[in-house]
Amino acid sequence: MMRKKRRSSVEKGEGASAAPKLKKSRSAGRSAGRQAKETAPEEANQCVFVDFVRVAGVTLKQGGVPNEIGVDQIVFQRRIQQQLQKSPRYPGIVQEFVTGLESYVENADRFRNCLLPCAPQLVDGDSSSFQESLLRMLLGIEMLQTLIINTLLEKLPEYMLDGTGDGGVSIPRIIINQFKWLDRVVDAKELASKLMELVSVAPVEVQRDIITSLPEILEDSQHNDIARELNSLLQENTQLTVPILDALSSLNLTSSLLTEVRGAVMATLAAVQLEDLPVVVKFILHSVSASDAYEVVCNLRKKLELEQCVLPPVLQASQTRMNSQVAAGSASTAAAGSSQDSIMLILDCIKSAVRFQKTISEAWLKAIESVNEVEDFKVMDLLVLLILHSANANQSRRGAERVLKIKVRSGLIQEALLQKTFRDYAQVMRGYFSSTLALAQSLLRSPDPCVVPFGGHMYRQAFTAFDSYCHQEVVGSLVTHVCSGVGGEVDVALELLCGLVNEKPSEMAMYAVFVKGILDYMDNLTPQQIRRLFHLLSRLAFGQKQGSHIQDDMHIVIRKQLSSTVPKYKRIGIIGAVMIVGSMGTFRPKGKESQNGSLSQETFRQVTALLELVKSSSESSPEAAALYYDELANLILNSTLDPQVQDMIGKSVLQDFEDNFVVDVGPEISGSFPFPASVAYKLYEDEDQGGIAINLLPLLAKDLQNKGEHRRVSPLCLSPFFRLLRLCMEKRHQGDLEEIDGLLGCPLILTDMDVVEKVESLSKAEREFLCTLLFHTINWFREVVNAFCTQKDTEMKMRVLTRLQNITYLQTLLERALAGTPGYVPPIANFDGESADSIAPSSTVQMNKTKKDGTGKKKKAPAKNSSENSSQAEEVTEADETQQKEKEIRPGVSLASYRPFFRELDIEVLSVLQCGLLSRSLLDSELHTKVREEVLLGPAELVFLLEDMHRKLEFSLTASPAKRAPFLKGRTDKSVGFSHLQQRSSKDIASYCVQLMPALCSHLENCHNHFQLLLSENNGVVDGPATDVQEHQLMSSAYQLLLQVLNTTFSWSGFSQPGQRSLLKKALGVFAGRLKEGGAELTLEQLVKHSFEYLLNFRSTVPNLTTALCLSRLLSTVSEKGGNPAAYREQTAVLAQRFLSQDWVTASGEKERGTKFNEALHTLLSIYLEHVDDVLKAVEEIAGEGIPELLNASKDESSASWPTLSRQTFLVFYKVLMAELEKAVRKIPAGKMSDTTEVQSEKLLTWNLAVRDFHILVNLVKVFDSRLVLNVCLKYGRLFLESFLKLGMPLLDYSFKRHKEDVQSLLKTFQLSTRQLHHMCGHSKIHQDTSLTNHVPALKKSLELFLYRVKAMLTLNNCQEAFWMGNLKNRNLKGEEILSQRSQEDDDEEEEEEEEQQQQGSPPAQEQSEDEVIKVNRMADVDQDDVSEDSE
Repeated sequence: MMRKKRRSSVEKGEGASAAPKLKKSRSAGRSAGRQAKETAPEEANQCVFVDFVRVAGVTLKQGGVPNEIGVDQIVFQRRIQQQLQKSPRYPGIVQEFVTGLESYVENADRFRNCLLPCAPQLVDGDSSSFQESLLRMLLGIEMLQTLIINTLLEKLPEYMLDGTGDGGVSIPRIIINQFKWLDRVVDAKELASKLMELVSVAPVEVQRDIITSLPEILEDSQHNDIARELNSLLQENTQLTVPILDALSSLNLTSSLLTEVRGAVMATLAAVQLEDLPVVVKFILHSVSASDAYEVVCNLRKKLELEQCVLPPVLQASQTRMNSQVAAGSASTAAAGSSQDSIMLILDCIKSAVRFQKTISEAWLKAIESVNEVEDFKVMDLLVLLILHSANANQSRRGAERVLKIKVRSGLIQEALLQKTFRDYAQVMRGYFSSTLALAQSLLRSPDPCVVPFGGHMYRQAFTAFDSYCHQEVVGSLVTHVCSGVGGEVDVALELLCGLVNEKPSEMAMYAVFVKGILDYMDNLTPQQIRRLFHLLSRLAFGQKQGSHIQDDMHIVIRKQLSSTVPKYKRIGIIGAVMIVGSMGTFRPKGKESQNGSLSQETFRQVTALLELVKSSSESSPEAAALYYDELANLILNSTLDPQVQDMIGKSVLQDFEDNFVVDVGPEISGSFPFPASVAYKLYEDEDQGGIAINLLPLLAKDLQNKGEHRRVSPLCLSPFFRLLRLCMEKRHQGDLEEIDGLLGCPLILTDMDVVEKVESLSKAEREFLCTLLFHTINWFREVVNAFCTQKDTEMKMRVLTRLQNITYLQTLLERALAGTPGYVPPIANFDGESADSIAPSSTVQMNKTKKDGTGKKKKAPAKNSSENSSQAEEVTEADETQQKEKEIRPGVSLASYRPFFRELDIEVLSVLQCGLLSRSLLDSELHTKVREEVLLGPAELVFLLEDMHRKLEFSLTASPAKRAPFLKGRTDKSVGFSHLQQRSSKDIASYCVQLMPALCSHLENCHNHFQLLLSENNGVVDGPATDVQEHQLMSSAYQLLLQVLNTTFSWSGFSQPGQRSLLKKALGVFAGRLKEGGAELTLEQLVKHSFEYLLNFRSTVPNLTTALCLSRLLSTVSEKGGNPAAYREQTAVLAQRFLSQDWVTASGEKERGTKFNEALHTLLSIYLEHVDDVLKAVEEIAGEGIPELLNASKDESSASWPTLSRQTFLVFYKVLMAELEKAVRKIPAGKMSDTTEVQSEKLLTWNLAVRDFHILVNLVKVFDSRLVLNVCLKYGRLFLESFLKLGMPLLDYSFKRHKEDVQSLLKTFQLSTRQLHHMCGHSKIHQDTSLTNHVPALKKSLELFLYRVKAMLTLNNCQEAFWMGNLKNRNLKGEEILSQRSQEDDDEEEEEEEEQQQQGSPPAQEQSEDEVIKVNRMADVDQDDVSEDSE
């Protein structure tokens, strides 16, 4: 109705005023037509149009019925054209026809009919099923086209504001559609300009229709002009972004215009609506060429701010609450959902681009890889990496994985970004779940420990953010990791599962049956992993009602394992049962279980029954009983048990311990024992305190006699039972051990230890009994120290120190006893590992070896040799032979391989390091007098504690790569003896170390002062008459261990995590605070600077090269903690040079030497050459000055400028110099054609230096011709040659013409080296040494390549006539000729002459061709070709 009303008003007279200006701007021909129209009545013109159309085959209809066509479209168009051309009024009839059309379509319904497709008449069956509209067919007639286009464009404004009419038809859109895909446009330029005019005045909807139709309307020749207009329009009106970009995508544009348009689009990116962004991104990525892909992607990545597109959840929630108050909450949710949809569309555009255009996927990877700041990483980067991973191409998948690992390893992509991505884009991330899972699996399996935690975060976030299907996949994947059997992977996966059970217990309970499947794969798990697994399963089974269905399965598995006779399965049963007790008997706050917050009677009964079952199952085996006590102790230490369960465990422990292990000491000890019994190691001076003792010797003797008995008290259980007793008492009395403090000082029933001195005279059984007694005694004292080390009372601390002295003394006795007892297997002390047989040390091999390297070996035995020497067998000198004799006279065994047989020291024992000086006060009864004695933590005890600390830190803080278990497992498990430590996180251990750092610094300063005093007393000489060799050795070990402990602490990878920055600052603050006050306010960079300065002060007193290396490493580690490690390179190099230029002498006055010394020297020299500014100059200095000094010195002397360089250490120097020289030349940039003369000169100079250094080093083989030196020379000679071919030859190609003399000089020098390498190949063949001949084929290939590469270089520079080649004689290292099987003396003489002539610059022409023929025909016999070039 509204349409009709409007049209009638137009017909009444408003039509004239509403007519567009286009009507007035017609051509002259059109104006003539108008005059004809004005003179002729409208009806007549209309009749012309109607008649012509009817005759041609179209019947015009009215009233909503479509026009009918009875002929083919082509026939209709031909008939119309013929009628017009044959008319006597032609060409005027054309105008009449169009005027008739105009008057006919004045009626809106008729116009609509003419725009819509005609209906075919199916009577004769000749017409097709689909026909074009009448106007469309008329547009196909060229003589009518321009006039009808004008008519349609004039009509279009009338309908602009109408919107969509009846039946969803938009008249403007239909009009525009008439112009699409015409076979030929008569005046395309005019049509384009009129359409663009319309765009400038039309409403937005019509503008969109016109713009999107342009590619289908215009000819290719107009595309660029229209694109420019659209580009300017785009910058004016962002509403048209989508249609303009759609149109531009379909236009055929020149590359320069495309770049210009893309730049304009990129500039408007920030102003584009979120829903339009997908189209913009699609256009940008699909208009990229290979050359500009990286630049475009970088710009797009920078400007695409997804973070601004999505509201944070907090704001979303608050917005939803506000909207819900006004009953519009759904709108907010819809908006949030639509933003996620738009982001998904953007990512789909990127996905299609990277999938079909390899250059774009490479550009994205490169763009993400180039980001080097944490703040610059966006959510977008993570999403794109997931897209790249989800693409089908293996290359992009591997690339995404590689880039993610690199950025995670360097700490640039952090957990916070991952969390943000999952939190704000959960819906988007859900679409890439499979890639998320695959990447998490890959990271978790990585051998690089730095990236493994990030894989864990991905799993955790995926479980938290996604639905139940994803939960199931995550749990299934983690279970697969656990069952893989790879140590590190299993640990992380179990930790993740435990974390998920704690955070999401009800969700995880649904997948309890998945986790239960791990029980079938327990053979590959370590005891600590089994603990975690049972902790996890028992939490699921007994902590949640949903998981209760696996309780019966758990009980069945435990009973089955406990009843097994195989020790391994019994161990698993004991560990599992105790973990289940922990879950069932855990303390629950009031109201959670029963009326008073305690356990229900039924649960308590089950706990009691299970404990009784474990106890009865383990009674028959002392090892099983000891494990049970240890596991119960761990449970009490780490869990909060219900008071009923706590009391039940603790009620009989004290009484049982007294009954089994404690006796009253009488005047005589009755019984027959292998050795006479005596009471030893009593710390109580007052007899009234009670005469009790630990009944060790009688128990051990009885245990050996009654070994087959079912129930017996074994000394194996002494330490574990005491640990359980101590922890029960601590829990009951809140850390107070007053009730059992008598055990700290009470004596043991042992024997007189002087018997150790005559151990060789004892029988085998007696020797083994003595060793076992010593092991049990030491383990008892270690457990006692564990118990009382945290007590605050001064007297208690004194006794703990005394017990430490007892341990160190007993260890020296044990070393001697073990040396006399080859093949002895000690009693087991850590019961959760493999049995004693599998970790038995090969003590027979170690009979006469004394290890003095200070890296964790025991050094208490006075019988030990004081030298730190452990030379290679082939380099034994007279001094070494003397030391060997000493060793034979005074044998000892290192306890390093016996560590699994000692009880583990708790990390709290290290707190003893804080008590440097303790005072003990003894008051008389009337408190009148005070006697003060001071006891110092002695060097032996200090070394003992530091060794233990170093081992602990190496185990906990040094992340070892996750490696698959070998097919045949090694005999030792590295985690044996670290059970308690494994239950603490590396963060806790690092924090504890930082607390101890002031004490460690004090000890470090004490060591420094000790050696400073020693040097001053001996006038700067280490081996003065006042030097106590044993004390010097212990203090050296302590010095070295302190530096190693500090280095291991600072090397912890956790310091790179953002959350540990404050801990790192605190640790560095300790160093800085020793130097100056006010460390708290300093920046990290300042702290590093002061720490470096503080540690540098110790350089003057390091006693040996190994300690010097430890100091260098610590300084290097500390310098890396700041933002600018390069600032400390020079100081590090100077320090390393100082150590290398120092003469290292032991306390006994001999020069340091041996394997350990050589290894330290190798590393220190590498540090020097890596940090020095000019490597080539440094290499030349050592090779050109230091080594000639060595050659001129006597046999045992060293180089004057490099005292560490002697004949014994030459190989070390040679290997490092060759390796670092080869590494340095790899860093020289390859020559480019674009290089300037100055750049070429600089590079040539660098190569000249490198080749000169190489020549010096290769020539040294003539003097030092040992097999090891030759091996090094052949290996690194080939690598140097390959680097020269790859990087040096391109430089010679481009610089030959400008620097002919320099290039010639360089090649001649290099030729001397290649000739020497050739001689070495001949030497290797003669001696048939496989270690040398292995290098020969690859080296020969490189030498041949060098020849042809020089020829190619000369050819490139038009100097090929300067090149000739001949056969070199096979010679040995001394230059003597090697006669081959086919001797060719005459040829060789001629070739020798040729070589001489070549050096003079005049090669004979005829010999050249002959030699080339020889070269081709006898390639197999040619060992090396001579090369020269002749400058004209």
